[in-house]
Amino acid sequence: MAEVGARLPLFDDLSPDTIQRLSAEGFGRGLLTASLRARLRKAGFPDLGHLAQSSPVAIAAIRKFGPVRVERVRHFILDTLARWLPRARETHTHEATRARRLDRLRGLSAGCLPLAAGQIAALRFEDGSCADIATCSRLWLLRTGAVTSDDVDHVVAALTRLARASDPGPPRPLEEAGAAPAGDAAAMATRRAALLAERDREWDEAAPTKGRHRT
Repeated sequence: MAEVGARLPLFDDLSPDTIQRLSAEGFGRGLLTASLRARLRKAGFPDLGHLAQSSPVAIAAIRKFGPVRVERVRHFILDTLARWLPRARETHTHEATRARRLDRLRGLSAGCLPLAAGQIAALRFEDGSCADIATCSRLWLLRTGAVTSDDVDHVVAALTRLARASDPGPPRPLEEAGAAPAGDAAAMATRRAALLAERDREWDEAAPTKGRHRT
């Protein structure tokens, strides 16, 4: 189900060091426009590291963001990763990412999903895996008459949780993680956001007008 992938991060299987390096980039050079970057910050997405770990659904919920701009964000992050990681473009295609997620589900019985045994039998997945159900569309499941829309919602939530890669943890701030007391975390985050915003402004001012991305 496309719904499951839309609720999973843009990228998975990234190491903590890679996430930290993306975070240190801020929004990089040329991501969208200054006003759209400001919307991202206001919505709680301060840098590429956070965006890489966020779902398309979460990003698309931001005003003036939709599937097209979410895909542009994903491509921008992939271009950034490709500068550092060999085979990043092959590893993080939509198809390769989907295959890894299905592999995680393939070893899990359909019986672990929030469906009654009778419902699973009616769907003919008694010997099936979570991956088998994940490849079915919502419409197909509903047309069987074995499940309701609420049932499918619960299945989507369970598949999303089960297909998720292990969490590398949130990106650390630009300052060394743990260098300041916990009570200073908010102040550090504010300083970091200001540094990244200033970097964005400097890059925008330095970039030729024709070379800026305004989509």
